[in-house]
Amino acid sequence: MINLFQKTSTEINIDIAKRMVLLRKRKKLTQKELSAKADVSLGSLKRFEQSGEISLQSFTKLAIALEVEGELENLFSEVPFDSIEEVLNGQTK
Repeated sequence: MINLFQKTSTEINIDIAKRMVLLRKRKKLTQKELSAKADVSLGSLKRFEQSGEISLQSFTKLAIALEVEGELENLFSEVPFDSIEEVLNGQTK
């Protein structure tokens, strides 16, 4: 079944970038300060905040600098099964 309300990858990335901007501001960090703390170029940070585009490596560095790396470490750790077939397939690995 097609989900007509499913977000695109770009929409999801922009939403994540917006949350990261709010977190950066909550911690009272400028873009320049965060880029230095995370060892990510200022241009990459600005592009991410505007478009949601960034490498996974740089994204992880930003999360570490903002002290939210645990959120990434837990990503996909508790994904529920969609079917009994998935349960059975998961047990054979």
